[in-house]
Amino acid sequence: MIAVVSLLMVVALSLLLTRIATVAFVHTGLSREVARFQARSAFTGVGFTTSETEAVVGHPVRRRIAMWLMLVGNAGFVTAVSALLLSFIDLRDREGAWIALGVMAGGLALLRVAAASRWVEQALGRAISWALMRWTNVDARDYARLLHLREDYGVTELLVGSDDWIAGRTLGEAGVVQEGLLVLGIECPGNHFLGAPDVDVEVRAGDRLILYGRIPRIAELDCRGVGEEGDRSHEAAMTERDRIAQHERSSAGR
Repeated sequence: MIAVVSLLMVVALSLLLTRIATVAFVHTGLSREVARFQARSAFTGVGFTTSETEAVVGHPVRRRIAMWLMLVGNAGFVTAVSALLLSFIDLRDREGAWIALGVMAGGLALLRVAAASRWVEQALGRAISWALMRWTNVDARDYARLLHLREDYGVTELLVGSDDWIAGRTLGEAGVVQEGLLVLGIECPGNHFLGAPDVDVEVRAGDRLILYGRIPRIAELDCRGVGEEGDRSHEAAMTERDRIAQHERSSAGR
């Protein structure tokens, strides 16, 4: 019976380890479904050649998590097989075999229910996230992949001068979204920061905008002057954005 209990403990620890790895992968920027699949794939040693796997291998933190999963998974498999064999090797009667099978089946069923429980998943997720943030530096997200920082897209800063076209306008009046730019945050003088600012926030001289979008468009906005010429540049930028958006939707089949 000790061997049966050992087997159930190995299975329980395996489920816990893959859950921890899933949360760790999520902290690096993977979606929950992808993180769960990759954690189970690494733990069982099953390899899949996909872009998702390449995103794990090409990221140093994710690669380290996967390596530990493969190492622990191999040891857990050997331990589970050994415990399974020992569960029956010393049984001398049929009644003892049925008892061992019943305990094993019941224990595995309870573990299966716990693994599928949304409440257990949420409670474990919160506890694991707290522990990872408290004692590790696993939060190393692949922002380049998340933000599609390739081709001519990027994240950069724009220091607003008093003679810039955007100075003195709210984000809504400036219409930067219509130009294909997103304001991720504003660093204001005095070490103040506005994250994900609303459209009614006024842009002032001395502010430092953190923008995401096409780098050439951000560079043009940085050089855009006040007056009618600046307004015409804004109109041209919106027209160009419509053209680019239509092309991107067509390429994506949407």
